[in-house]
Amino acid sequence: MPRQVGAVNWVGLWTLYAREVRRFLKVHQQTVWAPVVTTLLFYAVFALALGGAVRMIGTVPYLEFLAPGLIMMAMAQNAFANTSSSVVIAKVQGNIVDILMPPMAPLELVFGFVMGGVTRGLIVGLVTGLAIWAFVPVRIAHPEFVIFHALMASMLLSLLGLVGGIWSEKFDNIAAVTNFVVTPLSFLSGTFYSVETLPPVFWWIAHFDPFFYMIDGFRYGFIGRSDGTLGIGILVMLAVNGGLWWLAWRMLKTGYKLKA
Repeated sequence: MPRQVGAVNWVGLWTLYAREVRRFLKVHQQTVWAPVVTTLLFYAVFALALGGAVRMIGTVPYLEFLAPGLIMMAMAQNAFANTSSSVVIAKVQGNIVDILMPPMAPLELVFGFVMGGVTRGLIVGLVTGLAIWAFVPVRIAHPEFVIFHALMASMLLSLLGLVGGIWSEKFDNIAAVTNFVVTPLSFLSGTFYSVETLPPVFWWIAHFDPFFYMIDGFRYGFIGRSDGTLGIGILVMLAVNGGLWWLAWRMLKTGYKLKA
């Protein structure tokens, strides 16, 4: 007898999620430990650049201010890399049909892919945070903000990676998304500095960058200081994630660049 699938294909959903998680855990040296080393190198460069001077951002030491931004950047980049690489590799190798053929709804496919990226982002963020904590006393002032923005940021970048992967036809296309979208938005979002020090034009640009709100809220959870309005940041994160969920669902439902 054929397997009966209910309103939600839980078996298929779990299988896709488990596949995405096992895919990056199998090469954990590259997908988990390498980002941690890269983040620590960033941290070491900025610490050495200060030359022992104690620079302050408001009332917070700069190195304590910097740590949450670096953790968030590592989470975001790896959440994006997980979904984008999974889809692009499947398309280039021609086995994307193995994902599209099972009796799974488009929303289930989106959920399975995205939760795999979220899991990788959270694991990288946790390991990176513990590694930085060994060098600087990382305190958590508002854990609810840390958890919320970690989840929302990982989800946002996972969705962006899924959308970018579906749109891309080869590795050059997804590299363009990384180089011209993800990296600029990350570096212009206040990861390494307070946006309050920017000229007015760049201050406005930063406040139109959704990456700014995910880093600002995440940093507030650690040090209790923010450069933006926290309520607006939460609304922006929810709105952008909602829009990307709809876009990814629509692309899979219509078979955009997936079905001949």
